[in-house]
Amino acid sequence: MRSQSTSLRTRLVRGLGAATATAALAAGLTACGGDAKASGTASDKVTVGAVSNGAAQQAELSVPVVESLRAQLPEAVRERGELVIGVGALPAGFPPLAYVGTDQKTLTGAEPDLGRLVAATLGLKPVVKNSTWENLFVGIDSGKVDVAFSNVTVTEERKKKYDFASYRQDNLAFEALKESTWNFAGDHRNLAGKTVSVSKGTNQEKILLEWQKKLQAEGKDITVKYFPDANSVYLALSGKKIDLNFGPNPSIAYHVTQTAGGNAPTRNAGSFSGAGETLQGLIAATAKKDSGLAEPVAGAINHLAKNGQYAQLLTAWNLSNEAVTTSEVNPPGLPVTNS
Repeated sequence: MRSQSTSLRTRLVRGLGAATATAALAAGLTACGGDAKASGTASDKVTVGAVSNGAAQQAELSVPVVESLRAQLPEAVRERGELVIGVGALPAGFPPLAYVGTDQKTLTGAEPDLGRLVAATLGLKPVVKNSTWENLFVGIDSGKVDVAFSNVTVTEERKKKYDFASYRQDNLAFEALKESTWNFAGDHRNLAGKTVSVSKGTNQEKILLEWQKKLQAEGKDITVKYFPDANSVYLALSGKKIDLNFGPNPSIAYHVTQTAGGNAPTRNAGSFSGAGETLQGLIAATAKKDSGLAEPVAGAINHLAKNGQYAQLLTAWNLSNEAVTTSEVNPPGLPVTNS
């Protein structure tokens, strides 16, 4: 298996990039020059789903400062009055998590939106810095980025260098035509007899092939199909040449919104932890180890969950099935042998 950062990035790029991340989005993201900065000062208003090209239900949320959480911030960050948020979405973005909106300049998506909500809760101005995936971690290491909101999975290896505040489940999902009555229901045996597409070299392929071996041992099977790009997958699904597509949950969520008004609408037919059967994978805000930021960030996320705005964010981006009940600081991560 590839390193976790590589496999995760591959999953995102293959699952989220091809058909749905248009050339206009890619061009707009590159045009940002790597930085998309907030203007003005800290605000108690955050627009969720801004200029999202139909991927989200836009809503303006009022987010008052929680002084008890602000007091937990490192003094240098509190005095600076800014939270520098890192997003590793260059060059082409990965909707619905992070990409340039229809105005060709605003970095939108579930990840920067959550970062902005956290900053507002802490009474800080959000300054969003966009970079490549690799340079995201360089920014954290160098202190140029306070905290990353960029679909980073918690692993035991990463915990040696970084502190985490979890905010989403790391899930894979099955996409089926809306007319289909099939559901995964957490049981790989329900895949028997189905034709399923998956991307080569990804975590989801590894899991699917393991399920196939188990079914073959019982005299059953899955037909696994590979396609060169996302467009080909979606054509095969709409043409009923495959029954299911297995990919990252966010990419499935995004494609469901894109097909809703078309001739072949799709739906999420069930999810599964990207970490496998024995551990629920978690996505987390990522800060430099011992920076003192993980605790107040986790507190802010839990406050947003308590007042319902965390749920509003996930609902807006069709990611409610990845909700966590609480944000944990440095929760169990993928073991070193699987990261």
